[in-house]
Amino acid sequence: MKKTGLSRGFFYKNPIVRDTMNEAIEQQAGMIDPRREILNMAMEKQIELLNQKVTALTRENRELKKANEKLQKALRKQDLNFIKNL
Repeated sequence: MKKTGLSRGFFYKNPIVRDTMNEAIEQQAGMIDPRREILNMAMEKQIELLNQKVTALTRENRELKKANEKLQKALRKQDLNFIKNL
């Protein structure tokens, strides 16, 4: 701000300048804290594992719904046969 003579608001309200500033801050933070990259990699791996689990559970849920539907259909059929035999 002092070197450019521009107002503080210019740096915060201008989206292009703000994005550039945020990128520079992130790069500097990465240089200062090397653990950040390791943590990011660990989090990405965790997200990948959780996504795989969600996919597997979704598949299992779909299969269970189909089985439930078949059982309910069989039960209705059995109930109808019971009523007919009365």
